[in-house]
Amino acid sequence: MQEARLAELDAQLALPGDAPARLQSEIERAALLGALDRNAQAQAAFIDILRRHPTHFSALNEFGTWLAAEGAIDAACRVYAEAILHHPDNPMARVNLGNLLLRANRHAEARVHYEAALKADPDHAAAHQGMGAVLADEGDRDGALAHFRKGFRGHAVSTLPYRGSGPPIPLLQLVSSGGGNIPTAPFLDDCVFMTTVVVADHLDPATPLPPHRLIFNAIGDPDLCQPALQAAIRLTAQSTAPVINDPHAVMTTGRIDNAARLAGLRGVITARTLAVSRATLAGAEAAAWLGANGFAFPLLLRSPGYHTGRNFVLVEKAADLATAVAALPGEELLAIEYLDARAADGSARKYRVMMIGGELFPLHLAISRNWKVHYFTSDMADHPDHRKEEMAFLENMGGVLGDKAMAALHAICTRLSLDYGGIDFALNADGDLLLFEANATMVIAAPPDNDPRWAYRRGAISAAVEAVVAMIRQRAGVALPANVEQHG
Repeated sequence: MQEARLAELDAQLALPGDAPARLQSEIERAALLGALDRNAQAQAAFIDILRRHPTHFSALNEFGTWLAAEGAIDAACRVYAEAILHHPDNPMARVNLGNLLLRANRHAEARVHYEAALKADPDHAAAHQGMGAVLADEGDRDGALAHFRKGFRGHAVSTLPYRGSGPPIPLLQLVSSGGGNIPTAPFLDDCVFMTTVVVADHLDPATPLPPHRLIFNAIGDPDLCQPALQAAIRLTAQSTAPVINDPHAVMTTGRIDNAARLAGLRGVITARTLAVSRATLAGAEAAAWLGANGFAFPLLLRSPGYHTGRNFVLVEKAADLATAVAALPGEELLAIEYLDARAADGSARKYRVMMIGGELFPLHLAISRNWKVHYFTSDMADHPDHRKEEMAFLENMGGVLGDKAMAALHAICTRLSLDYGGIDFALNADGDLLLFEANATMVIAAPPDNDPRWAYRRGAISAAVEAVVAMIRQRAGVALPANVEQHG
């Protein structure tokens, strides 16, 4: 289909024609080359167009979109900014730049562009969607909902481009408007699947589901996405197609639920977790209230629905409580028992194991002197001994963790019943598993391609990704390519 259109455009451009129409055909051709992964040709085509028409909006906007799709985010931002410079009242480039800034957690900058887009076009759906995401991140759930309603009204269903040559496999992907979704791009091959994305919490109940052979419920965070999960339960009940990550199962994986129901598993230690109102935590009797409810200092406070360590703090003593509460968004916060994950060397360790189709896959080990351990802020890059320890875990998970922890991991996997998810944890001196979280929002992130320090990680990451792909294909009834090795 795309190759045929490319041939048609080439034939058109070989003939003389109207200059504006010819330019639009050139831009479409450049974008199509990018969609066909003919990247060098696409880049050359865009550069040639912009050499002749350096301020043309569509050329700049499409070039920015292609750069963003290729992961050249900084370059895409510069191109969108150039489009805004020459076309300040066009909301499209504003929204595209805002979306990239939002992805980079540069929320204040993104907000400026969404507001400018809405000033130019008060009904711009994508600008309302972006503004809703900014407000949700700031903890203004009511304001976010108002924008989401405007943004997704009539726009709750979208179909991603299909790049295959044969008949596509129709797949339905359910997402939440307010985030908390599983990143599925590494798993859903757009040469195999025609993916229709449904924003579950804003789909008109009277709207029939698009054709599909499989449903991938990508809504992953029950602390953030309750309305979307409830909608997903209703939507999946309308279909006889297989469902990956049944929303019923996802619904029960919130931090409070997991702390209670996984604590009874042998070899698992969970952190006591309670939802507490801001008013209670900011009051004069907050420390006494926490003590009466089983908490001691140090303890953790967290705004629900945030990940990668954002809005998550350690409160060392009662005197620090008011300052900590004031810095966190939301009218309700999570009080969490502090589980000391430090080993004898004084460093904290956080293991991540993926649950994929009922099997366990080691993904990473992060080691840090900080209590809040995340791979991208850990000490791994600067310590070869840490990387050696991680390599041992990736190559021999059972040998490193021990039978007790492995049995605990299998028990968690069985209890949660997720088709796709992950477990973040540490080990204590007795080999017990100190559970940090276990849910569907875990990301399988690859290290930089050009850094040899991470070569040892690539096999484990590939194994996890291939397991997800194999599960999706198996559920959809699609055979694996002959050259793909199955893991697990």
